[in-house]
Amino acid sequence: MVAIILRLVLLLCIFMNTVAHARSTHSLYYGSRLCEDTTKYSCYVAKRGDRWEKLFPDEDKMNLEKHINRINIRLEPGMVLAIPRGDDLDIMSYSPFTKQISPLGEKVIIVSLTNLAWGAYDEQGTLVRWGPASGARGYCPDIHGGCHTPTGSFAIYRKLGDECVSSKFPVGRGGAPMPYCMYFHGGFALHGSYEVPGYNASHGCVRLFVGDAEWLNETFTDIGTRVYVTK
Repeated sequence: MVAIILRLVLLLCIFMNTVAHARSTHSLYYGSRLCEDTTKYSCYVAKRGDRWEKLFPDEDKMNLEKHINRINIRLEPGMVLAIPRGDDLDIMSYSPFTKQISPLGEKVIIVSLTNLAWGAYDEQGTLVRWGPASGARGYCPDIHGGCHTPTGSFAIYRKLGDECVSSKFPVGRGGAPMPYCMYFHGGFALHGSYEVPGYNASHGCVRLFVGDAEWLNETFTDIGTRVYVTK
């Protein structure tokens, strides 16, 4: 009898740990925050075999979903996706940034590490484009310590094209792709990445969708363009 009770207790502990792990994993993803607003979003947890193209065969819808959830990596079981209940496919309608700010007389980029997003404002203070972002994860096992994205006011001082690579990562080798990099503070840069996972995951740079980085690099920014990074 005692053995049966101990076994039941063990099974209960395993079950509770599994539930806790699942909740912890789900809470990583930006989509899980949006899912709390059930009037605007429904929630979907990715299953084995799910692909973006399978879930969202319409390219515009797929692109919207990637922006809303701040994800451009392949879907894995357990990923939480927020799906808007309406039919509006205009990405600008889902911007976490206000459409207008007080004109600064210069172009600016605002990066929100909390909202996992960036916004580009023109000289008149009008938001012209926004997109997903991923900043530092906080602790980086490969360097055995903390890693952060600096916050404050900076300016772009160097830009490279799609050939841009890291001189530091992977540790000891370098060479990690950083297409369309725009350095704004020391070794920290805005750059394109195919690994924007829906949460902060970098060593300190701000990862962007590659198409967004290309647009910012080649169309919007100049040397000296102001970059504001906020928590």
